[in-house]
Amino acid sequence: MTAPRWRLILNGKSAGDDDLRGAVAAMRDDGIVLDVRVTWEDGDAERYVAEAIADGVDTVIAAGGDGTLSEVATTLAHRDEPADALPSLGLVPMGTANDFATAAGIPDAPLAAMQLVRDAAAVPVDLLRIDADDGPHWCANLASGGFGTEVTVETDEGLKKMLGGLAYLITGIAKLGRIEPMTARVKGPEFEWQGEFIALGIGNGRQAGGGQALCPDALIDDGALDFTVVPELSGEVAATMGTLVKDGKHAALDRVATRARLPWVELEADQPLTLNLDGEPVQSRRFRVACVPGRVRMHLPATCPLRLKPGA
Repeated sequence: MTAPRWRLILNGKSAGDDDLRGAVAAMRDDGIVLDVRVTWEDGDAERYVAEAIADGVDTVIAAGGDGTLSEVATTLAHRDEPADALPSLGLVPMGTANDFATAAGIPDAPLAAMQLVRDAAAVPVDLLRIDADDGPHWCANLASGGFGTEVTVETDEGLKKMLGGLAYLITGIAKLGRIEPMTARVKGPEFEWQGEFIALGIGNGRQAGGGQALCPDALIDDGALDFTVVPELSGEVAATMGTLVKDGKHAALDRVATRARLPWVELEADQPLTLNLDGEPVQSRRFRVACVPGRVRMHLPATCPLRLKPGA
């Protein structure tokens, strides 16, 4: 029997992690041929994935946060080969917030995350394709705009290193007194919305920005995206805060947001609008976001709540 061949693509910020080194050694002791590549600058992940495919690697593992996952998934997504002809995708959470991993139930510990890749069969998952003024982009987790996007983009890297996900909260609090709504027009199949908003999310996954669950019901294998827009709140703020305290985040979101599940959605704004694609800010006046069903195969827990039929 041929030994499994893995390629670990590691965000350079986590290159000195001792637990990760131990996990790599443990997998090699299990008979897995595991090579490590460390990203340093733009384009590294794409080059490493291309090398892995040329080398006949079975599985590519992204070791980092949501941005690293999306970068590796993006490289697989824009290949010409179908999903079943490409390496499967694994994730070892090493980022600040790890929003996708948290929602998917992927273990935080590197060894447990790698054991999941070893033991769980890869299943098809969707990705988001985003067409903007500057061309196509891909997103594995969630595209967000408005207040949450500004918080994520503006949060200091040093603060994230010291405080982890708490850094997003501190930055958000600092911005609360200067939230300015944005205006957009949105349409999809049998769906239209326009007006001022303070936050929007287009989800393959459910949360971003250190736990902002903008698309709390999103699934990653249903062939659809979840769209959520939170309009300018005005007099609703007090009532919404009361709902948040009494019933929780999901109920508060239901109270104020417009939500839809669609195969695609188009956004248009009079002024350039920024969407945060798993940490990559993209600015455009027009976006078309489409769900591409089953574009990659990923190793996930059998009970992953992001799957349409967990355990299937």
